[in-house]
Amino acid sequence: MLPSIGRATDLWTTFQTPTAFLTEVFGSTPPAPKLLMLDAAAQAKLTAAFGRAYPQAQLRYWKADGRSAWILDDIGKVGYQLTTSGFVVKDGSIDSARVLIYRESRGEQIAEASWLKKITGAKLAGAKLDKTVDNISGATLSVKMMERMAATALILDSMAAA
Repeated sequence: MLPSIGRATDLWTTFQTPTAFLTEVFGSTPPAPKLLMLDAAAQAKLTAAFGRAYPQAQLRYWKADGRSAWILDDIGKVGYQLTTSGFVVKDGSIDSARVLIYRESRGEQIAEASWLKKITGAKLAGAKLDKTVDNISGATLSVKMMERMAATALILDSMAAA
């Protein structure tokens, strides 16, 4: 069974708060957040990976020591609830990934460390990841969601570096 810090409802599992994620990544004093503006050109790049325009016009991120941290939301299936995940990007690849808050009724296995390691080291190949990530039976849409968010984090990191 996966650890749970607390439940907002029977279906919501908080594995790690965004604040705890940033502390894990950067230490006890995370850097101040930066703001990335997502204009039409940025949205066009993101749509290829995210599958639709990113739902925000601006996005906070954190950057220090050659790494950037991104906290993103996505849904695995239309009509389901948002899942919040954190991604760390270093040198153009996923350095680490975490499921922070999972709000769907199935597929929470994507929060297991053994599965998240499969995303680690992934880079962009076009608008997708360059690694094949194994599916989890019963969690196909959640796996695809995490792949989308990881690719989106890589694109956002490249935009922030420009």
